[in-house]
Amino acid sequence: MADRHSSPALPLRPAPSRLNREAFIARFGDLYECSPWIAAAAWDQGLGSDDDSVVGLARRLAAVLDAADEAAQLAVIRAHPDLAGKAALAGELTDDSRNEQAGAGLDQCSPEELARFTRLNAAYRARFAFPFVIAVRGKDRHAILAAFEARLDHTPDEERRTAIDQIHRIARLRLASRAAAQ
Repeated sequence: MADRHSSPALPLRPAPSRLNREAFIARFGDLYECSPWIAAAAWDQGLGSDDDSVVGLARRLAAVLDAADEAAQLAVIRAHPDLAGKAALAGELTDDSRNEQAGAGLDQCSPEELARFTRLNAAYRARFAFPFVIAVRGKDRHAILAAFEARLDHTPDEERRTAIDQIHRIARLRLASRAAAQ
């Protein structure tokens, strides 16, 4: 199901290819959680008119992370907060993460659901050494918990790739939301 903000042809204004490096990083550096180096690397590669739409820029940014070594990919995964975790409870999330988790109802968990998230976060981190990452937009906490449990059966390599795919989806949805709000 397509997100109402995910029109592939949606242009970005101002056009990313016309921004200087500093302005580009300021505008797009936070799409990947606490990882502005991805936007910097995309700009350094050179941007063209193909990068001036949601789909084009999302592809360009995703390619940067996909080409990164495993250590850099793991650092991006580890930059994400636990779902309904300590950072959320303490109000320490980025604005995007806070809004996304609230949109999925994670700020309204019952004590039992919070306990389940806490157990799953701990089990997941013990197994994979990074947080569970999922694009929560369009999902409720029950679907998220089900995905959490299913993904605990993945191998570490499968789960790293799944986490990166979910991170790309999060970045694309953030970018599409910003473009729709222009």
